[in-house]
Order: sequence, then C-alpha cells, then structure tokens
Amino acid sequence: MKNRRYSILIYFISAVILITLSIQFYWNIKNYETERFRLIDEMQASLDNAVDNYYTILAQNNTVGFFLDQKTAPKNALTNQMDSLIKRIDLSSQGFKGLDSLDSKKIKGIKVLRGTAIDSFIQIEDSVSELDSQKAIDSLIITAKNLQANDSIEKNPWSIFTSKVVISITEDTIQMKKMDSLLNIELMRRDINIDKSLEFVNSNGKKQTTLEDIKSRSGQSTYSTSSLLPKGSSLNLYFTNYKSTLFKRILGGIILSTVLIACVIACLLFLLKIINRQKQLAEVKNDLISNITHEFKTPIATISVALEGIKNFNRENDPIKTGNYVNTSTAQLDKLTMMVEKLLETATLDGDDLALNKEEINLNEILENLVQKHQTLAPEKSIRFTALRENNWILGDAFHLDNALNNLLDNAVKYGGDTIEVTLNSRNGSYRILVSDSGTSLSKAEAKQIFEKFYRVPKGNTHDVKGFGIGLYYTQKIIEKHGGSIDVSVTSQTTFKIDLPNA
Repeated sequence: MKNRRYSILIYFISAVILITLSIQFYWNIKNYETERFRLIDEMQASLDNAVDNYYTILAQNNTVGFFLDQKTAPKNALTNQMDSLIKRIDLSSQGFKGLDSLDSKKIKGIKVLRGTAIDSFIQIEDSVSELDSQKAIDSLIITAKNLQANDSIEKNPWSIFTSKVVISITEDTIQMKKMDSLLNIELMRRDINIDKSLEFVNSNGKKQTTLEDIKSRSGQSTYSTSSLLPKGSSLNLYFTNYKSTLFKRILGGIILSTVLIACVIACLLFLLKIINRQKQLAEVKNDLISNITHEFKTPIATISVALEGIKNFNRENDPIKTGNYVNTSTAQLDKLTMMVEKLLETATLDGDDLALNKEEINLNEILENLVQKHQTLAPEKSIRFTALRENNWILGDAFHLDNALNNLLDNAVKYGGDTIEVTLNSRNGSYRILVSDSGTSLSKAEAKQIFEKFYRVPKGNTHDVKGFGIGLYYTQKIIEKHGGSIDVSVTSQTTFKIDLPNA
C-alpha cells in the first residue's frame, strides 16, 4: 500500500513538472508571436513615417506658389509676367529650382514661394483678409504628372485670373536610395537592426527594388498605407533575420521563465528527496524496533525461564542449582543494562555532555589487543595487524577510542570477508588507521548512510546479526571528538580509513 502511494506521488510530481514545462513553453511561444506582430507593426509605422518624410522633402522642390496682388499691377501685366514665369520653368533644367534666382523687383505684383512656406503664407494672408473684410480668394492647383527636371508644364489660358496660383508636380517614381535612407533613420530611432528590401510598384506595374536577394529570402513583409503615395502604386517592405531581434526582446521573459521552471523543478525534486528520506527512515525505524524487540526478548525470556526453574523445579532447594539460575538471570540483566546504556549514551554524542578523559595512549597496544581478542572470538577469520613502528602515541580517551576501534573490527568480523587487515602508519603529522576486509556486501549507496544513527543495511525482519545500528555512528562521533575523521570506500574490498592528529 505504501509503495503504491509512493508510486502515485512520483507520477504526480512528474505530471506537475511536465505541466509546468508545457505552460512555460506555450507562454514563450505566445510571447514570441506577440512580439513578431508588434515588430511588423513597427516596421509598417516606420515605413509610413519614411514615406511622409520623403514627400515632405519632395514638396520643397516640386511645389511652387504664385501670390498675385492686383492692386499693385494691372491684370494684363500680371498675365504677361505669369507667362514669363511658366516659360522660365519650361526652359530651366532645374525645374522649379530655377525660380530661386529670380529678381523680385522685376516681377512686381507677384510673390513666388516654394515648398511648405506656401502654407504659412496662405494662412497669414487669409488672416489679414478676414480682418480687412475682403472677399475670399480662390486657389488654383495645377498638377503635372510624370514631370522630370527637363519636362515642360502645359500652360492653360488664364480665363479667370486668381490671387493665388499653386503648381504642384507629383511623380510616379521614387528615389529608392533616399527612401531607404529615411527608413534607416526611422528604424534606428526604434532600435531595429534587420536586413530589409524595398519594392515600389507604380500604377503601370513598373517595379523598383533596392536589394533583390533579401526580397527572395525574406521571411516577413509589410506595405505602406500612406495616402501620399501616387494613386494605384504600392510600396512594399521585405525583411529577414528578424528572429535575433525578437529573441533580444523576449530574452527577459525567457530568462524569467527558465528561472521559474528551475525553481519549481528544484522544489519538487527536493520534496521528493525529503519524502524518499522519510521513507528510508521509516524502514530504518521499523528495522530498529524489530531488532530492539528481538534483542530484549532473548534476555527477558531467559530470566523468566530461570525464575520459573527456581520456583517450580527446585523444591529441594539445591543451592548449586539455585546459584546457576541466579547467575544466568544476572548475566541476562547485565546484558539488558548494557543495551539500555548504549541507547542512552547515543543521545549524549550529539551534544557536549560527553566528557573525554584524555591521556597519553599507545595506539599499537590498543590495536594489538583488539586484533587478538577478535581473532580468538572468530578463529575462522584471518585478522592481521601491521604497524610501521612499535610505538605510536596519541592524546586521547583510552576507553572511548578502544570502543570506537572495537566497533570497526566487530563490524568487519560480522559483515566482512574472511580476511581482515589492520594497518597503522603516520602521515603528514597524523596517524592513519586502515581497517580492510575482503567483503563486498556493502554497496556504495549504503556506504553513504552507514555512519547515520540507527542505520543498518535493511534486511527486513531478520536477526541473524545482532545490533541496533549505533556502532559506526558512535565510532564516527568519538573520532570527530578527538579531532579526527573517518570515511569508507567500497571497491574490490571494503576499507575504513581513520585519521587522528598526532599527540
């Protein structure tokens, strides 16, 4: 049941991660599309502004206004002077620019203006006329299409002479280099740097293109909606390598999305790690309870049998038999007391309550005695001790160091192979103790947890080897309280390495 819940939790966390990735991927795609449409709109707006600026500049050269004052000159004289001006434009290779060199004294009654200055003059004159209560003045606009600098203007008879005459030339071609330059200015203002190509198609279908190769491989295009373009013509804009510009714009969103995804996944994996850790602790706890119960039941059962023997099977009050029962009960009570003390002692290792009685001790002597002891208890094992010199002195607590090293040898005898080697040598101002055995039952994953409190390699409800899982934890704490360190490596054999500072 618990494994099923754990599997469901794994599936749930995996689903949350996939949903998070999908949502962020969809959000980034939508953000990319939004920025793409925005870029197209900006390109179109830039193109329209460039067209407006182009025709504003063009108006400076292709529009001329004649303002007539009938009060200062007779009608016939004004008509003759207008004819003269029209002929001057006809004969000039500069078009309307040829009027710039006119002597204003020779054309009395006519004021000549070009470009946007016409609008300002009309507004001023209209204001004065309204103040003087004069009649409204007509305006005549003559438009000549397809007129170049050396073309001529068709002159109409002046059947009705007006006070204002504005002549404008509209072209059905575009100076593509000039238009491209104006477009570059607009794009720079919007911080857009992409490859582009312009294509102008007039009313007759004639095309003008700046860069044909960009047009052929362009991924996006737009067109100008300006009303200033000649009727029946179109101006198209093709552009490529726009994706790098888009990615720069959405880079912040991508980074934010990546950080969010990383945080969500990290939190979920951390949660999974905690849950897995709790699952392992639950297994260790159950194993510990099972082992403690088994270890306690044996002496309790033995004492119960001894007491029952004294009560029911010693009616003759045999002192020898009674003594045997009592000795058996005492031994089992001592065993119970020792196990309880070990459990209580474990609680003091994490704090500063454990006081060490340090003195000069000989490591050679401690290790030799332990090797002889375990060799006697396990004659089927081959236990060998090697030291580079006879005496290796250290400042430490003899009782706790003896117990700590005894736990290592006891662990090697219980779980290791048939050959156990204990080596003592000095290294960089410290002593190194190596306890190696030929056993390979310990995995690398288990080796990472072997020094944890109450940890035992899970074997379920089996009790072939006695213990509570506190021996190596005790050893590590005692070694650390002596300023040393301990670790384990699992290769072709299992090796515990202890480093202790030299006294």
